[in-house]
Amino acid sequence: MRETAGGLPKTFWYLWCGTLVNRLGGFVLIFLTVYLTKERGFSDIQAGLVVGLWSAGGGVGTMVGGVLADRWGRRPTLLLAHVGGASMMLLLGFSRPFLMIAGVAFALGAFAEAARPAFAAMMVDVVPDRDRVRAFSLNYWAINLGFAFSAIVGGFAAHLDYLLLFVVDASATLLTAAIVLTKVRETRPIGGHLAMPGGGGLRVVLRDRVFLLFTFVNLLAAMVFLQHISMLPIAMTDDGLSSSTFGWVIALNGVLIVLGQLFIPKLIGGHSRTRVLAVGAIVQGVGFGLTAFAGSAWLYAMTVLVWTLGEMVYSPSNAATIADLAPASVRGRYQGVFALSWSIAGFTAPVAGGFVRDQLGNTALWVGCALIGFLAAAITLAAGPSRERRAAEIAAARRAVQPTSVMSDTLAPTSAAS
Repeated sequence: MRETAGGLPKTFWYLWCGTLVNRLGGFVLIFLTVYLTKERGFSDIQAGLVVGLWSAGGGVGTMVGGVLADRWGRRPTLLLAHVGGASMMLLLGFSRPFLMIAGVAFALGAFAEAARPAFAAMMVDVVPDRDRVRAFSLNYWAINLGFAFSAIVGGFAAHLDYLLLFVVDASATLLTAAIVLTKVRETRPIGGHLAMPGGGGLRVVLRDRVFLLFTFVNLLAAMVFLQHISMLPIAMTDDGLSSSTFGWVIALNGVLIVLGQLFIPKLIGGHSRTRVLAVGAIVQGVGFGLTAFAGSAWLYAMTVLVWTLGEMVYSPSNAATIADLAPASVRGRYQGVFALSWSIAGFTAPVAGGFVRDQLGNTALWVGCALIGFLAAAITLAAGPSRERRAAEIAAARRAVQPTSVMSDTLAPTSAAS
């Protein structure tokens, strides 16, 4: 435990607590497609469109949030995103017409995802290079501890009143904002050095072909992974399984990560990050592919077990690689562009997934997920050498010019008990 959690800065632990609180109340997105189809009577395609619009709004939010994180600051961007997101979450719970639900979902996605680049940039600001894989593993552990709880409790809350999901989700988001407001100080570097010519702004990111290819691979992996909140609940209800059963099955994902994620840094330590990412993409794709053969709760649970193992290996290495590829002075923009791949996947995954299920059937959807996983792994392996050279250039530039931080005590180590 000391090796995994010791020596990290206190600001990281405040951010970690905010992550945990926010995810403990993160009910809505897990059950949104079930809510829209079973409670509101919308079609699979309409439900997929709403989830897609949520992610389309997220695409706008990540780009705006990345720019604001660099220009305005990480902390005010987080506060604006959380307060705005909580307001839109409540409004979504009271919305009834389809067009209103769609519009509010878009706005909610924009606010919610605007927090992502600011949060990630702040974490990179305060955690030294050598500790980032374990820091991101710990943060991912908190995400999934909250996810496991919210999936189980949310399944039962949905039986009582779906509005409870929206109210609790909004409350958790406001509590996260309170943690940021009272405990977290600004971390944006006031100095900095670009490791590439051409000045700052989004132009730097959009000219970085190595980073853009890495972002494209994440888009492929995310399109597979996000089927668990779009088409998987529909597939399970079509097989006669209840929303509470889905809650227990999908909670297995969080439980497995809670039990095993802290061991991942030692498991993958010393291995090529490129190979780790490729293996993670393959295992994740195979897990979703096996869903084609599931029909009972325990078979669905077995598929969740497989793709969760891939997720546990893939995610912390993925997050640490982004940090390695981003120059300090445009860190927020890099995080914003990378987060855009999640938003694009969030739109295309439910829309494409709903279309494939309607037109080609359930088996075609899940077999397609497996093939996409193998494609992502192949591209990752092919692009590995150029990505590693790029990361080495960025590291050399950071050593040459060490930016100072707005907060002088940010990098002071503290114990895990903080």
